[in-house]
Amino acid sequence: MEVLGLTLDQLRTQFYEPADEFSPLPFWFWNDHLTESEITRQIHDFKDKGVMGFIIHPRIGIPHEIEYLSDRFMELVRCAVETAAELGMKVILYDEAMYPSGSAHGKVVASNPQFASIGLQMREYPVSGQLELTPELEEDEQLVSILAVKKLDEKAIDAKSIRRLELTDDKVVFAAPDQDEWAVLVFVETYSRGTIRGIHFGEDDGQPGAPAAADLLNPEAVRAFINFTHERYYEVLSEHFGTTIIGMFTDEPAILGRRGKRGLRPWTRGFLAWYEKCGGSELDLPALWFDTGSAAADTRRLYKQAINKLMEETYYKQISDWCAKHGIALTGHPERSADIGLLKYFHIPGQDVVWRWVAPENDLALSGEHSTQGKCSSDAARHAGLRRNSNECFACCGPNKIDWAFSVWDMKWYMDWLFVRGVNLLYPHAFFYSIEGEGRYNERPPDVGPNNIWWPHYRTISDYMKRNSWLNTDSVNQAQVAVLCEHDHLPWEIVRPLYEQQIEFNYLENTLFADRVAVENGRLKITAQSYPVLLVEDSIHITPEVQNLLPEFIKQGGILIVYNPDQETLPIAGAVELNDFSQVVDAVEKSICRDLAVEPGAKDLRFTHVVKNGIHFYLLVNEGDQALAGKVTLGTYGCAEQWDAWNGTAVPLAVSADEDAKTIAFELSLPGRGSTIIAVDPNGKPVEGPTASVFETTAVIDLSRGWEIENPPVEMGVADSLRSWTEFAGMERFSGTLTYIHEFSLEQSQLDQAKQVVLDLGEVCELVTLEINGRDAGVRMLPPYQYDLTEYAQAGVNQLRVKITNTLANKFTEAKIKSGLLGPVVVKLNK
Repeated sequence: MEVLGLTLDQLRTQFYEPADEFSPLPFWFWNDHLTESEITRQIHDFKDKGVMGFIIHPRIGIPHEIEYLSDRFMELVRCAVETAAELGMKVILYDEAMYPSGSAHGKVVASNPQFASIGLQMREYPVSGQLELTPELEEDEQLVSILAVKKLDEKAIDAKSIRRLELTDDKVVFAAPDQDEWAVLVFVETYSRGTIRGIHFGEDDGQPGAPAAADLLNPEAVRAFINFTHERYYEVLSEHFGTTIIGMFTDEPAILGRRGKRGLRPWTRGFLAWYEKCGGSELDLPALWFDTGSAAADTRRLYKQAINKLMEETYYKQISDWCAKHGIALTGHPERSADIGLLKYFHIPGQDVVWRWVAPENDLALSGEHSTQGKCSSDAARHAGLRRNSNECFACCGPNKIDWAFSVWDMKWYMDWLFVRGVNLLYPHAFFYSIEGEGRYNERPPDVGPNNIWWPHYRTISDYMKRNSWLNTDSVNQAQVAVLCEHDHLPWEIVRPLYEQQIEFNYLENTLFADRVAVENGRLKITAQSYPVLLVEDSIHITPEVQNLLPEFIKQGGILIVYNPDQETLPIAGAVELNDFSQVVDAVEKSICRDLAVEPGAKDLRFTHVVKNGIHFYLLVNEGDQALAGKVTLGTYGCAEQWDAWNGTAVPLAVSADEDAKTIAFELSLPGRGSTIIAVDPNGKPVEGPTASVFETTAVIDLSRGWEIENPPVEMGVADSLRSWTEFAGMERFSGTLTYIHEFSLEQSQLDQAKQVVLDLGEVCELVTLEINGRDAGVRMLPPYQYDLTEYAQAGVNQLRVKITNTLANKFTEAKIKSGLLGPVVVKLNK
């Protein structure tokens, strides 16, 4: 949905001060003894930093006397919601205590033990000649099937040998028909004994008090969950639903729970009949454990589809319907990063970037299943016509598994990684109510809000989130390439070349071809999206629903590109076939007009192009740690501006324009992990001129020596060389702020000749507040640690007071992370 009638000037004003709806909504860990006064204080503190909402997340550390959903618990929730209402803030309720969702802190199973999580267990009995077996079942177990199979090796069986055996007088008798290795497989429906993580100490994974996980494939169990949780919240807070309370967060519901019996497969009572209804067979069961040949992958795919389809209907749809009926949105995320199909019933689909599974190092930004999750949620929303999509981000994302070493530089990288993939609502994980004791400060750290070093300056971060979320909302993405995907698989290898050579794409789920995708003028149309190219990594994704549309798509001029290295016969004629991923870009470029090109090539440059109220916006992101520079050509012609979401500024952008080609070009320079936004008004005329401001450095003043630290906790000599605090005895576990002092002199003639005076602090670990000549010059929370001192510098002596705050990792761990001002430090005079 576009907001109509706004000019570029009006959009720029919105960008400077985005509406509160674009605020981050952090997970707020309720993890200690809770009081109304402290809840109220923290909420006011959130608002002061530009955080206009939160997710109330019951977390381990709540004392036993505050039982989940009890009257006292609900009094505290009411306090938070009413305070938010008074302040114009929004609240999302969390549906569990703690996670994964669906148990109501064990209340579902306590109400009916038959609602406990169920799995399918396979028990193998070798056959030597003849086997007579009486299956031993526990009181709560049910026999599902008994099959005889011929073993090819420990992990493989002969699919043609599978035969069903029947019980007679509670026994099964099987005689091997030949001298090969045979086995009898007994499939048993059993309680998984899975649990969830609870909210009281003693209820965590593997602890005796961990609440029992519920059977999420059982509609009655899910109804019980809704009655315990959702109805209880509505009973107490109904007047706030749809106003202050805007959503319910469901968190990675796990069919088997956590830490249950090993080797189980997701199951529920009556699932075999459901699986057969979905096209499966009882004889498929061995393929869930063994290699059964060429059909094994298809069998497992069918089984997963059946599980997910049932999960959609019994769990997600029931909760989605309840939320819609009560005027709020279902939000949150499924268990796996690629479960795009399970987002079907979310009103705000989401995913979660956690555990540094996605990261700037080790190729984790583009490789593996987790690298798809940013687009998993955004493309699900685009193709469902939904305004917002979300990500629960930053949990356990510190470098080298030192989570409290997570920095603003890291945070910005993750934000940009999400925004450039289309995410427009962030759920920062997490703001901690308390960090008292290791059981709290070390529970899925770090605190990315009030208990971290950047909190006094958090408004800069929250405004950055708001501006980018605003950009990605009520705008239309301009990708020309659709990449075919399945309900639980988003291809990542075939899209790497597209990322690295700046060709935007969206994942398009094959199930949508049944009733959502249409062919018009050689394009695949769905909601506001239009794709002249369909890219397929594996022909197995071309389901009958897709096959039905492709002939007309190709006939009208649409381009089907299929990766087919084995030269298999494709189910559709007319495709462009590739045998190597390196051919992808050339094949796509022959079919589309490039939206963005950069010279020289820049593999770390990502972009997204959206149109908002007729204005074209390009978000450009450097996902690498090294600076990049080059000439960027945009396939949009008009008057351009460069917008800075971190500082909230916008300046005209001089370009070189090609009116015949309808393109504009400019020189781009981005620091490592940097980003910028280019706005182009096609109704305006390009402003031509030099496409980059070039300063020449005429003098450099080296300030790497001669520093002193004001009132150091221990003797710290840095006059001769700048060193990490951790190199001084007694400072290895120090976390805090120290002030560095230095002076330098400038002649009036130097100031007269210089157009710019720049202080470059070099390497800093990690947050800087600068005073020069008694004046506040601002904060730097991430590289490059540079200051434009032009308006501060004076003839004569200039005094620098550089306050450095280091990471909390040294306080909470023994990591000895580099800390302090490390330099080299220089002052540059530019003209």
